[in-house]
Amino acid sequence: MSEREAMEFDVVIVGGGPAGLSAAIRLKQLATANDHDISVCVIEKGSEIGAHILSGAVIDPIALNELIPDWKAKGAPLNTAVSEDNFLYLTETGSLRFPNIFMPPLMNNHGNYIISLGNLCRWLATQAEGMGIEIYPGFAATEVLYDGNGAVRGVATGDMGVGRDGEKTDHYEPGIELHAKYTLIAEGVRGSLAKTLIAKFDLAKASDVPKFAIGIKELWEIDPVKHKPGAVTHTMGWPLDNSTGGGSFVYHLENNQVAIGFVLHLNYKNPYLSPFDEFQRFKHHPAIKPTLEGGRRISYGARAITEGGFQSVPKLTFPGGALIGCAAGFVNLPRIKGSHNAMKTGMLAAEAAFTAVKVGRHHDELTAYSDAYRKSWVYTDLKRVRNVNPLWSRFGLHVGLMLGGIDMWMNQLGIGLPITLKHGKPDDATLLAAAKAKAITYPKPDGKISFDKLSSVFISNTNHEENQPIHLKLTDPTLPIAVNLPLWAEPAQRYCPAGVYEVIADDAGDGKRFQINAQNCVHCKTCDIKDPSLNITWTVPQGGGGPNYPNM
Repeated sequence: MSEREAMEFDVVIVGGGPAGLSAAIRLKQLATANDHDISVCVIEKGSEIGAHILSGAVIDPIALNELIPDWKAKGAPLNTAVSEDNFLYLTETGSLRFPNIFMPPLMNNHGNYIISLGNLCRWLATQAEGMGIEIYPGFAATEVLYDGNGAVRGVATGDMGVGRDGEKTDHYEPGIELHAKYTLIAEGVRGSLAKTLIAKFDLAKASDVPKFAIGIKELWEIDPVKHKPGAVTHTMGWPLDNSTGGGSFVYHLENNQVAIGFVLHLNYKNPYLSPFDEFQRFKHHPAIKPTLEGGRRISYGARAITEGGFQSVPKLTFPGGALIGCAAGFVNLPRIKGSHNAMKTGMLAAEAAFTAVKVGRHHDELTAYSDAYRKSWVYTDLKRVRNVNPLWSRFGLHVGLMLGGIDMWMNQLGIGLPITLKHGKPDDATLLAAAKAKAITYPKPDGKISFDKLSSVFISNTNHEENQPIHLKLTDPTLPIAVNLPLWAEPAQRYCPAGVYEVIADDAGDGKRFQINAQNCVHCKTCDIKDPSLNITWTVPQGGGGPNYPNM
């Protein structure tokens, strides 16, 4: 095996999203203010910063105001302030609007901005590089490195140029070791290193089970006559039934563009449900379709969303580093917002790391970060909505939504429930047996409003080097056909929004086989969460692979 080159830094950050970039910038700000040099490196598995970033997104600028108060003067891409809020309950043929006056104040988007989170990250990266921060896109961290005492001492990037058979090709290049006094994990939802660290250090011992949703998004260019810059619409109800959680968003950005998305909670029960196809038929609803007619779909993507909130946040620190952003799960589900919390937790971790480095510490626990989190507005933001998701899951949309709204209002008045409700089963354990579930027949896409998976993946600009090991690992290759198919009709065929998994006739034509089209993977990680046999592990492919979102 080739010797890996090693590089030394004070702090290494894995992930070039809002949390990682905010942490890097805050570290350098503190270094300048204290006249104390600090070396910071950010690595990002996408081909460029922003390539793998996908979010609605309506952003609360509270964290950006703290991090870069003069962001407007510096040209941050927050160009479209929210001008109107609409909350709709959909039936199959109609809609009912909730009066804004009845909505809890925290649901008000006044002062927020409709943005491309990918473009915000690109802008944050330019700010970071201008401060001397080293950013390396196209480098996927595949391994955590430990010192002799078991503390994290950095990460290693994956080898490049390894063939599908696991053998080195002519283009082989060994990975690089990045050593650090502290390593901040900012991989986003269900990151492979975060998953490893949570298990190794038992970080979830005192927290509730993690909960997730899948978010699927398209970017459209619509008829200028129909464009309403700053208009925000959220819906609940159809096409989902009362016991299936989820909803949608329609955000009018600048340049006649509309972001339209569908969020489906991954604790759904029917194995025949397809999140992708639910989204496609949702767009034909009479309250949605007219906005899109005559328009052009220009991008598509999907990713998992953390939904556990307050009670599911794991222990944040381990010897030698910390979890920040969605690697730990700071999304406020009712608000459908997490970027502000991701940025703030990155800043809090940076402050703890800088203090430690300045006094010569290394590879210990940044307990000051955990303490700061518990005193921060992130903690307050999550705590006041902690019971909304459990109430929805327990009582369904109609009753659960009413109880959740009452609880949010009570929290607003300082008299919320004195208890924190549990989430119940993990998402992989919620499926009914196929024999007890009703099959769902979805309408065929019309190619104008609704589309198929493969044409959607095409406009996500997803690309993987085909001659590389498959990054979607099966613990037992026989389980999909032997267990998942007879028990749950192999739901991977449907929960994957990119057509990665197929059950097809085997080569002899007398049986079935499970096929993995890994080149289609948009890195949503739903398979790592929802597989009822816990048989699929999502790992990072070679650096630079995956989607290349332009401005999602």
